Amino acid sequence: MTINAPFVEKVLTAFLRQELSRFGFRNGILGLSGGLDSAVAAALAVRAVGPSHVIALIMPYGSGFPKDLRDARALAAKLGVRTELIDIAPQVDAYFARFPTRSPRRRGNKMARERMSVLYDFSERTEALIIGTSNKTELLIGYGTIHGDMACAFNPLGDLYKTQVRALGRHLGLPAAILRKTPTPGLWPGQTDEAEIGLNYAELDRILYHLVDLRESRREVVARGFARRKVERVADMMRRSEFKRRMPPIAKLSFRTVGHDFLYPYDRGC
Repeated sequence: MTINAPFVEKVLTAFLRQELSRFGFRNGILGLSGGLDSAVAAALAVRAVGPSHVIALIMPYGSGFPKDLRDARALAAKLGVRTELIDIAPQVDAYFARFPTRSPRRRGNKMARERMSVLYDFSERTEALIIGTSNKTELLIGYGTIHGDMACAFNPLGDLYKTQVRALGRHLGLPAAILRKTPTPGLWPGQTDEAEIGLNYAELDRILYHLVDLRESRREVVARGFARRKVERVADMMRRSEFKRRMPPIAKLSFRTVGHDFLYPYDRGC
């Protein structure tokens, strides 16, 4: 699972330039949370197209997570990118004032989707494509909000496990405060990735690597020394979250159906 970080940087910066130019865009935009993934995506974008073509939206919920806010601002200043600070609390609170809930998950999903709604509006305002920040670990187990943080125009990090993203971040010279930070979606106090998932990323990534990249069976992964309950848990998370990794299925009625037979990267006039 070790990566050649300089080579990965070269591939991903070329990917960013290609995807932006493919549809005639010069600018990329992303949400900068103060966490590792968005920091790596921002650093790659700056190396790909330059800081003047990268826009970072910092979208806190009120005064929560002040350290993340400081880290996001500090990184944006270091990278030299354009920023906009937008507090999402007013619109989120207005919704739940009308439809109250005690569920932190419902509030968290609303916050993630509100941030993406703002990003898409600013994408139109600034003529910029949204750069995704979800890593391979999150995508495989469904640890993200569909139409929220998982939404984007293209994603440079989606084939890197979380531990590989961290290694790339070290290569890119990200601040130690971000590299050492405990991963969290930042949706409610005390929330951490690893506590919610039930495994630490080092072990989770190794299990996923054997199940997905090496195509080993659950039995084979257990034989390597991983606890059966952990392997079963990871495989179950992958199975239950498949809908998040797919375009909505379309009932087939014609000879050429989007997602079935019509699979062109763009309409070639056929």
